[in-house]
Amino acid sequence: MPLRTDDNWRHGAVLLDPEHTRFALWAPDANYVNVELQDGQGVQSLAMLPQPDGWFVLEARCEAGTRYRFKIDHELEVPDPASRAQVDDVHSQSFVVDPLAYSWQNTSWQGRPWHEAVIYELHVGAMGGYAAVEKHLPRLAQMGITAIELMPLAQFPGDRNWGYDGVLHYAPQSSYGTPEELKHLIDTAHGLGLMVILDVVYNHFGPDGNYLGSYAKDFFRSDLHTPWGDAIDFRRPQVRDFFVDNALMWLLEYRIDGLRMDAVHAIRDETFLPEFATRVRGQIEPGRHVWLNLENEFNQAGLLEKGFDAQWDDDGHNTLHVLLTGETDAYYSDFAQEPTQKLARLLSEGFVYQGEQTRHGHTRGEPSGHLAPTAFVLFLQNHDQIGNRALGERLPQLCTPAALRAATALLLLSPMIPLMFMGDEWAASEPFLFFTSHHGELADAVREGRRKEFADFAAFADPEKREHIPDPNDIKTFEASRPAFSAVDLETDKGLDHRSWVDFYTQLLALRHKEIMPRLPGARFLKTDILGDKAVSARWALGDGSELRIDLNLSEQAVDAPAQQNARQIFSSAAKSSELSPQAILNPYTAIVSLTASDVLEEQDEQ
Repeated sequence: MPLRTDDNWRHGAVLLDPEHTRFALWAPDANYVNVELQDGQGVQSLAMLPQPDGWFVLEARCEAGTRYRFKIDHELEVPDPASRAQVDDVHSQSFVVDPLAYSWQNTSWQGRPWHEAVIYELHVGAMGGYAAVEKHLPRLAQMGITAIELMPLAQFPGDRNWGYDGVLHYAPQSSYGTPEELKHLIDTAHGLGLMVILDVVYNHFGPDGNYLGSYAKDFFRSDLHTPWGDAIDFRRPQVRDFFVDNALMWLLEYRIDGLRMDAVHAIRDETFLPEFATRVRGQIEPGRHVWLNLENEFNQAGLLEKGFDAQWDDDGHNTLHVLLTGETDAYYSDFAQEPTQKLARLLSEGFVYQGEQTRHGHTRGEPSGHLAPTAFVLFLQNHDQIGNRALGERLPQLCTPAALRAATALLLLSPMIPLMFMGDEWAASEPFLFFTSHHGELADAVREGRRKEFADFAAFADPEKREHIPDPNDIKTFEASRPAFSAVDLETDKGLDHRSWVDFYTQLLALRHKEIMPRLPGARFLKTDILGDKAVSARWALGDGSELRIDLNLSEQAVDAPAQQNARQIFSSAAKSSELSPQAILNPYTAIVSLTASDVLEEQDEQ
């Protein structure tokens, strides 16, 4: 792509040619802005020129690698809010970056169709940084993964964080490596046929290192508040441009294949998201696959018809979690009543909540059964659902292995888009805890706030028990959350068990690639029958006219199942001695997956 100019990139430092850079800062509350440049010759302070609507700009003789920061009204020194790279942390100087310095190898990569997505969510820091993640890519591709999803990379305070405290959205986290190392990771992924999806946080800024309120108060709304403070004011064109340009930086300069937009229900402007999708897609070259996914507590199905491809289906996770573990505390209480019926609705309509009231009396959701199954990203675990447990336990510690295998078969062979979290593929036993690296009063506030969060959970109703919840700022909390990939290679019973899970995932994903993926374009929901407590039979019409059926029993009791007529069974989690019998009995903790060809269905309709 060409170097950016002021015609299509207003924010930050734009390298115009090898020796000249254009600096721009929106600072409507400032009287004066200087850019302070530092190179081998020392520090040079240059007055920026005021422009209409609160902008300050300057073209200066300045090359890539130069350190700089802005000085507001001769007093406040701040990093560039659109910094492409930081010298150190969020309070340090910024670097001028040449976006074309990296030499891409896989230049013909155009992405993959969305129906081919099998997503592996990971935390770059917990896996050791950009270069360390890259080493795992061949293994993931061989297993059948087609996309990695990176938790947020925007520069955050300190060197340990989930990423949702980012404040410099254009700067990849420096403790993970350099921008070039990130690009090399993405380039390598493309060479292996892997898409790269990035989690971006456009609903708030983190609590430390965000200086915008000091010189651009209009970036925020004092009349609207979110859990993170004053809402971002998306009514303003400068604010909209800031986030649209950020998305385009990731998609065009870093060649990211898609974005997962965090908690868009906290974006308090209903016009921004459709406009965002339109503007971003308008800059993507024809033929290239780029995907925009949402996390949206409001279950707004309408957004999935306005430029967005899919939504993380928290309803799916919560329903399956209740069925697998029996837990009904806190937000799981919304799924405690008739969870089997909720599972049936999930598998036949996508969302569970489509206008019903939650435990708090709020109406949640919109009708979703008309959408394609691929509009829903299904998961048994993710960073939130593991890490937002007080002790970060994973499902292998919370339910029986047989039940987890049956649920995993549903996850990987249903027409919904499957997502797994790092370590799922070997039933990792390490926790994934909430971790940060804040200091002082902020560290204390985060620690105490974290403990108060779990007062609604019966196991932590006692304040003394909450004192044992790991401190997010303790380095040991982060270290405990790092997945032990080497556990799979141990010559022990535990190592053998881990390898059996890897083999299980590989087997299921091979079936998905062969039997499910090619038939997904044009797939639609049909019907899900309830067979008994925790047992259902779900059917979907596939794009080639065939029908997919998954019989799932997550209970410890056998149930009667509808008879199979001329269907081809492609998978059963039951032992051979207890496979589906002629009497159509579905055994405990079993998933059976079958396909009925279109011509067979036509014959049955004629009879």
